[in-house]
Amino acid sequence: MRVLHTSDWHLGRQFHGASLLQEQAAALDRIVELAAEAEVDAVLIAGDIYDRAIPPAEAVLLFNDTLARLSRSGAAVVAIAGNHDSHVRVSIYDPLLSAFGVTIRGDVRRAHEPVLVTPKRGGAPVAIYPLPYLEPAVDGASLLALAEAVEPGSSPGSTRVSHQEVTRLALDGIRRDLLSRPQHRSVLVAHTFVMGGEPSESERQLSIGNVDRVSVDSFAGFDYVALGHLHGSQQLDGPRVAYSGTPLPYSFSEQHHTKSVRIVELDAAGTANVEIVPLGVGRPLRTLEGPLESLCGDPQHATAADAWLRVILTDEVLPLQAMARLRQRFPHVAELRHRPPELQRSTATERHETVRQATSPLALAMAFFADQQGRPAGPPEAELLRQALEASTRGGEQ
Repeated sequence: MRVLHTSDWHLGRQFHGASLLQEQAAALDRIVELAAEAEVDAVLIAGDIYDRAIPPAEAVLLFNDTLARLSRSGAAVVAIAGNHDSHVRVSIYDPLLSAFGVTIRGDVRRAHEPVLVTPKRGGAPVAIYPLPYLEPAVDGASLLALAEAVEPGSSPGSTRVSHQEVTRLALDGIRRDLLSRPQHRSVLVAHTFVMGGEPSESERQLSIGNVDRVSVDSFAGFDYVALGHLHGSQQLDGPRVAYSGTPLPYSFSEQHHTKSVRIVELDAAGTANVEIVPLGVGRPLRTLEGPLESLCGDPQHATAADAWLRVILTDEVLPLQAMARLRQRFPHVAELRHRPPELQRSTATERHETVRQATSPLALAMAFFADQQGRPAGPPEAELLRQALEASTRGGEQ
């Protein structure tokens, strides 16, 4: 049995205000090519199909076209709703599409209903369980009711459950079904934050204080667990439990990621052998740091002209029209930061302590200026601050 594991397409997402739809289309083209080349039996899409609950029409058309091409390749498609998706909207045609080998599961109450895929190369069918993203406050009550109906007295008295508990409840139902299929190998498709995973800046936080984490032990007993939510490709229990990561980088914290998909081969015993295949599409991400004149004139930065750029300027004073001047050489500058040398010689804690110790409005304004600019205010600037404060106490007469 051979499957392609991908996730977190986030169709319709923008990068610092710029549309990524063209790059996303190129990434999906490559995924369709890889699915055909590898002759996979199934393509698993582990959530966050879209970037928001009501995606733009162009993103929906791109997804529909990709589904059609994957289906024509002969692969079953099993997708789930992620925390960015509307569970109802993405799965509205699931009952209809399932007749054509395409499953888009958003209904948590149907997580125990597997998609049965018979390998093209022969062998026993594989039970693929699509488990959409679980929101404890929304899904907890229905899963508790299902657990109570199957086994009275088995569910806790409180209806307030954690991510760990709501995941356990859903997996209990899936395992009950799996016990009735002793000859089937098993694959779980889920969208969650598993303890030990490495996050990126572009993921939406699921809750406060790390209570959104689910233990890797929760997924014991499945031959392969195809995860979505974290944007970096990584594995948590050898190759058996893994995140495929996004097909494109969606934040500068991902600039060193190699974006890829996972081609997973399950042998007759259910052991997963994984090949990580880089996609090699999309505009790269780079970070440049230095004085403006150096960045604009140094020939060693020529290769950065085609990349999405984060620029950190180290000039003492932020130069005028810095972004416009940078974009004359680097048209894809997405983010500009100013980090003067003085700012690097003190810690944020030290600067904030100076602000807290200010004993007058002028001292507070001077401390804030130093914190933001990375240097003390000069005499002319200090005089302007003093005059502004005096004017504010007179009701803004000047």
